[in-house]
Amino acid sequence: MRNMQVPTRQNEIKGARQGNGRTGLFGGSFNPVHCGHLIVARAVAEQLDLARVVFLPSGVPPHKRPAELLDSRHRAQMVRLAIAGEPGFEFSEFDLGRGGPTYTFDTVAQFADQLGAEAELHWIIGADSFPELASWHRISELVNACRIITAARPGWEAPDLSRLRAILTEAQIARLVSGILSTPRIDISSTDIRERIANGRSIRYLVPEGVSRYIEDHRLYAPSPV
Repeated sequence: MRNMQVPTRQNEIKGARQGNGRTGLFGGSFNPVHCGHLIVARAVAEQLDLARVVFLPSGVPPHKRPAELLDSRHRAQMVRLAIAGEPGFEFSEFDLGRGGPTYTFDTVAQFADQLGAEAELHWIIGADSFPELASWHRISELVNACRIITAARPGWEAPDLSRLRAILTEAQIARLVSGILSTPRIDISSTDIRERIANGRSIRYLVPEGVSRYIEDHRLYAPSPV
């Protein structure tokens, strides 16, 4: 595989300048990216009339152990393949070029600085991340800097808000709750995909075809030969 260079921050962000100011930022480890990610991104984009959704593979997510992550070059390339040809979906290596933990607040601040005051930034998270928000870096400032969108599956119930109320105002809590959107129930997880590969089972229909071929060609997630 070719050695992918991480572009400058200005080059990574300038692609999001086209169209209206509604931009969705979809960060995650994408280990690997799968069809559920794409379905959620499209559902959020349609409900909020977003001009684009920018996929941002994480470098070192604070809530995950680095040993659990596949090399960032592979994760980035799989995201590229997954969204190729998808209208309104864009890719950024922005978070991969930073040293240390990948904090959402820093990413949002950089996009806000580059896109200007007219930009409307929406940070997309899965419902499983909502209970973790109280422990996020500079969460109070983050809630003010962007709109956090929680992609909730049918039947999902918001968790106890007491931890958030200890650090956020009622207005900020209301802003978070208003950002909970109903999205299709898609029971696909990266963990399950990795386990299926390790056990020699099919991942067809769970990941885009190009991602499946890439995983097979590079023997990703497969057990090491004895």
